Amino acid sequence: MSETYTLKLDRKIFIQGEIKLLTGMHVGGSSLGLGIGGADKVVIRNPVDNVPYIPGSSIKGKMRSLLEKSLGLVQISQERGEWTGKLCQNPEEDAVQLFGFPADMADTKPDYAPTRLTVRDSRLLNEQTLAEAENTDMYCTEIKTEVAIDRLTSKANPRQFERVPAGARFGLDLVLDLYNVDAGSNGENSRADRFVHLVCQALSLVEDDYIGGQGTRGYGQVEFIVTSVTERTADSYKQGQMERQLSEYQEQFALFINKEKAPV
Repeated sequence: MSETYTLKLDRKIFIQGEIKLLTGMHVGGSSLGLGIGGADKVVIRNPVDNVPYIPGSSIKGKMRSLLEKSLGLVQISQERGEWTGKLCQNPEEDAVQLFGFPADMADTKPDYAPTRLTVRDSRLLNEQTLAEAENTDMYCTEIKTEVAIDRLTSKANPRQFERVPAGARFGLDLVLDLYNVDAGSNGENSRADRFVHLVCQALSLVEDDYIGGQGTRGYGQVEFIVTSVTERTADSYKQGQMERQLSEYQEQFALFINKEKAPV
């Protein structure tokens, strides 16, 4: 006999703020159509207005990778003589339920809801400042020339990377979905605290790592500034009500992300 259950969206938590670049960032885009004299490696841009942005997939992928590494959830295996590291696919783990898991596992247990965390593309907030800067090389970006040295012949092989310069600011927009299966026996969202804590932890890890390519050579250091944490319940959508501030979660992000550390 088949088993059925009701999956109901209980609420959405909106986490918004800014991403500030502390060093130049390179999130690669297509090099098709580059003119003579352009960079060898270009950044991704909105094809409509030509403005650089950070894909949500780049942010979310980095958050998940670092979080699962920090929790010891990455398994390393050898296949056909090659070592590979795979992200965790165990749906029992909160991190996997937060970021998602393969669709063929979705019906293994009632509380395995769909992916809970949405990370939207980050648009550039200070476009005009970058566009009017005197020393930028392309629209809102800089060109950084690097030289690779052949270890045998000492021949220099220059290459050029396009980067969004330090000081650029992008929007941060995360949405956390909570379902009826996340509620505890007392009717409260017992998993909400754990999921929000994981998001805080993941963002903090990214701050101490990087976004985009060439990070081990200084690219992509960022600072997250969370300015608003609100929620809308399923009932508020029916009644046309606006979001409600979540001061308790705002304080948690202030502690983890905004560096307002508690006194020792």
